[in-house]
Amino acid sequence: MKHLTFENNDNMPAIGLGTWKSSPGEVYKAVRKAVELGYRHFDCAHLYGNEAEIGQALSDVLKNNEVKREDLWITSKLWNNRHRPEQVLPAFNVTLKNLCLDYLDLYLIHWPVAIVDEVDFPSSGAELVSLNDIPLSKTWEGLIGLKENNLSRHIGVSNFSIKKIEGLIAETSVKPEVNQIEMHPFLQQKKLKEYADQNGIFLTGYSPLGSSDRPAIRIQADEPKLFTNETILALAEKNGISAAQMILAWAVNRGTSVVPKSVNPGRLSENLAAANIVLESEDMETMNALDKHYRYIKGDFWCLEGSDYTIANLWDE
Repeated sequence: MKHLTFENNDNMPAIGLGTWKSSPGEVYKAVRKAVELGYRHFDCAHLYGNEAEIGQALSDVLKNNEVKREDLWITSKLWNNRHRPEQVLPAFNVTLKNLCLDYLDLYLIHWPVAIVDEVDFPSSGAELVSLNDIPLSKTWEGLIGLKENNLSRHIGVSNFSIKKIEGLIAETSVKPEVNQIEMHPFLQQKKLKEYADQNGIFLTGYSPLGSSDRPAIRIQADEPKLFTNETILALAEKNGISAAQMILAWAVNRGTSVVPKSVNPGRLSENLAAANIVLESEDMETMNALDKHYRYIKGDFWCLEGSDYTIANLWDE
């Protein structure tokens, strides 16, 4: 398994198991099977609503000596209704309790968006809170405190632009160690990757296979599909691998990590095997030419009338 190595020599496996959209009743089995197959990196979040079940699986594999805690990499994320600095530790402790752990390897700000305390997902602009009222730097200070107190070994962000990352650094002098973003051959995030590489920030790609199982309301009929792309299919055939493995191997070979979601044992095994596939430079160049700057997760669900969130200021593009 390839790893991304942090300044303190901690290693984050390049391929992890994503748990977004993994339903209660199936995520326990998926985590148990994943550990058996060799997964050591698990990507979680409070909003996913399944951390308690994941925690039961982690507790059982540790209790049964199937894996050691120090060999696992567990990531979770702070949800948008807990952005005030005094809310960060209590929210973190809920996640820690649900996951049956006494520390996390990585904790992220889930989105650069704030919402009111009582709401999980806003239905109107009135339920969103301006970043002028709760600056991202103040939320980030809460995460810095978690790292300083050895509660999370590493801290980072998710869905952040270069501009927003630079804002955090300017206000706190502490850079995020990871930025988790949508990333796949149709959204290669080349500028963000160049910036991250120059500044010692790792990128993790979510929805690396296109997230075809996301809610139907978020799917456009004419959107491009990774699994029917002729170039990807041809390269997969040339290398004797599946299209999914071709996509994941491309991500790993370019020095990023990915967290594909699956609860299917066969696909779990196939996805993990992609971490050890070495692609020729010409195949990488061919894949690199597929960029369409196409987002499957557009973020427009935050841009509600009456709020000051827009697509332009969400992504800063």
